[in-house]
Amino acid sequence: MSISSPVGARRRGSVFRENALGVVVTLPRAETESGPIEAEDALGALVALVAEDLQATNRAIVARMDSPVALIPQLAAHLVAAGGKRLRPLLTLATARMCGYAGPRHINLAACVEFIHTATLLHDDVVDESLLRRGLASANAVFGNKASVLVGDFLFARAFQLMVEDGSLRVLDILSRAAATIAEGEVLQLVTQNDLSTTEERYLDVVRGKTAALFAAACEVGAVVAGRPPAEEAALAEYGMNLGIAFQLVDDALDYAADQGKLGKTVGDDFREGKITLPVLAAFAAGDAAERGFWQRTIEASEQGETDLARALDIIARTGAIAATLERAASFAAAAKASLTAFPDSTWRASLLAVADYTVNRAS
Repeated sequence: MSISSPVGARRRGSVFRENALGVVVTLPRAETESGPIEAEDALGALVALVAEDLQATNRAIVARMDSPVALIPQLAAHLVAAGGKRLRPLLTLATARMCGYAGPRHINLAACVEFIHTATLLHDDVVDESLLRRGLASANAVFGNKASVLVGDFLFARAFQLMVEDGSLRVLDILSRAAATIAEGEVLQLVTQNDLSTTEERYLDVVRGKTAALFAAACEVGAVVAGRPPAEEAALAEYGMNLGIAFQLVDDALDYAADQGKLGKTVGDDFREGKITLPVLAAFAAGDAAERGFWQRTIEASEQGETDLARALDIIARTGAIAATLERAASFAAAAKASLTAFPDSTWRASLLAVADYTVNRAS
């Protein structure tokens, strides 16, 4: 089977790692002057680097979530309690600093990125009828669908207020286009749902829209606030796009391979909802006639019994669909890292390189 190449993919020296699922992935190693950054330490290292900025961003998030309508801060507090890695705003903070920015604009823009992300999560959980988010009851399960949709709308509005307050039409263009692209990606996912004739490129269009577009925008605005040239803006957008694709591919693999506690949502949600993801496409392509009939019944016709998820997991394991998905994720992560060659060596650059490794090794 084939899938389109990562954006800006280039060859680099690599190391081999085998994760807990028995899948060997090839990833360049991120290094600083003090030595390599291990993938599992990458997120913690990045958080430590931007600690002061992240605290300021969290304060901005809390302040902008306040409202005289009591349900809004209550639901917001539920989201905060559920945790979350703040990966997207971290990328805005880190890319701005890597580009030499020393002012305050990236703080509110990181908060803006988080608001866009959180709003989409609230809406997604309603659309998907999800009961868990990050291991806890989802907001819609606790507060209901209407409240979740409306608070999601509130957060989108707050995000646009922050864009306008920044005063840059370039920033407004990047982030508003990302918000529109996310919505398009979600609608496209609805269009492809239950459709096994979906091509891999069409699937990737969904991923680029619903997930990777915000990663790309979060990184690109870091270069914009620093006043860097268009080539560096493009390099960071390319980094974020490929990183976001890798991130979603791993998420799609974990839905068929992780334990529920680690995944933070109900295992098999994608299967039950009839979502077309790369593990399903790979298993369908590699399966025999009986297995292809199984997918047609359970995904296309939405006829599922109590034992069907277990069989789906067995088929995906037998056909190597998880391995294929994670290998692809590794190729996109490697392309993300290659995009950073446009920037000189620094602790910031090394941390962003290591985050790409972390993105794939979440499946370990």
